[in-house]
Amino acid sequence: MPIAEFGRRGLLAGGGALAASGIIRPPEARAERQLNLVLESEVVILDPYVTTAAITRTFGFHVFDTLFAMDGQGRIQPQMAEGHSVSADRLTWGITLRPGLTFHDGQPVTAADVVASLERWMPRDALGRMLLDARESLTAKDARSIELRLKRPFPLMLEVLGKPNAPVPVILPERIARTPGDQRITEIIGSGPFRFRPDLWRPGNAMVLEKFAGYVPRTEAPDFLSGGKRVQVDSLMLRVLPDQATAATALIAGEIDYQQYVPFDWIPRLERARDVRLLSLGGLHQFQGNFRLNHSFPPFDDPAVRRVLWKLVDQSTVLQAIGIPERFRAPQCPSFWMCDAPYSTDAGAEGARLAVEAAKAELARTSYRGQPVVFLQVSSSISQTAAQVLVQNMKQAGFTVDEQVMDWGTVLARRGRREGWSIFSVYSNGVDMLTPLTHFYIASTCADYPGWSCDDRIPRLTRAFADAESQEDRKRIAAEIQGIAYELVPNVMWGQFTIPAAYRTSLRGLMQSSFPIFWNVEKT
Repeated sequence: MPIAEFGRRGLLAGGGALAASGIIRPPEARAERQLNLVLESEVVILDPYVTTAAITRTFGFHVFDTLFAMDGQGRIQPQMAEGHSVSADRLTWGITLRPGLTFHDGQPVTAADVVASLERWMPRDALGRMLLDARESLTAKDARSIELRLKRPFPLMLEVLGKPNAPVPVILPERIARTPGDQRITEIIGSGPFRFRPDLWRPGNAMVLEKFAGYVPRTEAPDFLSGGKRVQVDSLMLRVLPDQATAATALIAGEIDYQQYVPFDWIPRLERARDVRLLSLGGLHQFQGNFRLNHSFPPFDDPAVRRVLWKLVDQSTVLQAIGIPERFRAPQCPSFWMCDAPYSTDAGAEGARLAVEAAKAELARTSYRGQPVVFLQVSSSISQTAAQVLVQNMKQAGFTVDEQVMDWGTVLARRGRREGWSIFSVYSNGVDMLTPLTHFYIASTCADYPGWSCDDRIPRLTRAFADAESQEDRKRIAAEIQGIAYELVPNVMWGQFTIPAAYRTSLRGLMQSSFPIFWNVEKT
């Protein structure tokens, strides 16, 4: 799921945040070795398998652990796994767990827990279903050994088991993983570096994740989601504040230590603030903005009408209108799979450039006859600003546009229906858009994701991508898929950019990542 939306302008400024210091910093938040954090939104769903929400993923990576994990270069490394083996015919994989792994309830992590967890996860994830289709059997050979037999070779095994995309294949205790598939888990027990404290959870106010003393980190240096996860603090306090400006004010005053998303119009003030620093990243750690089109509802049920939009979006103009400083923007990016990333390509993008008069002439040759384009927009968000830029160009080209402004939760509800909307604007973590197998609008099929974009060629090519033996073959297939996507128009990109995080200089060892990561962080 794309990340939660936040507004450009907050409601409070100056000392307003500190006037409510009891709200910002409850008594249990005052331990010296506690990090006080404001993340993108409140953690509401705790079951790591039932949602693609980024905030649940952040929660999950701290509380749970995975067999394999991605490093900062996009490579998959062993995590809970001590090692793995593959048979000569590539049909049998053996995975051995590291010794000493323990769940938060004190029970050892066993191969049976891994088998039950993967059996629960696979049907719930697009890549997991690919693995499920290729699987012959999945068994625990002994306490630390897992054997996975395949019907056919599956070259992306490590990429699937170590994927950072939600739902992440985290490992649960077997008794919890056996919860019926139509129910959410209610007991949150992982084996990650932090443990969830349900007794200290105050929905709407705060959540506490406590250092797990029984966690055994890897010996390697930390590298994005891989390597040694050494916890240097006693706990994390995840705070819920009214808006991003309140959080920024609290950060400047030292009431919180870290803010995941900084409002762009607060950047100059934060840069001037004593003991505050901004974290800005590029490449796969940036975000991709998109207009998602509804292929099942007029007028975008006509592909010719959809293709007109490629001539109505200029990414530089959109990002400038939002107010994103130039140093936080990528150049015009034609790649569905992000620019400055492993599968970057300009395939199919030849006609995708701003040309309003040409768009007007092209629209006149389609079936479009003035039907209203119902444009869902999130109030006071950066994606609403992006939408308003497109709306202006659409009207000049001859579209009738019905702008409907609402909160993000209402957009989520509205977009789940096949009728009543035409387009919405959103942005997502770049890590989720890196390949045809994880990109929200490409990996989904006709029935999988709101918008219902459908082309018989893409599922065949995504399967070929998954089965490809080399990176060169995958790059070639990714470019072929993108060429089809430019014809299909499941989405139109409105820009690649960084939303900087901000933190107090008292933090040391903060990971350079768009995912909030708090192992290895010290507070001085």
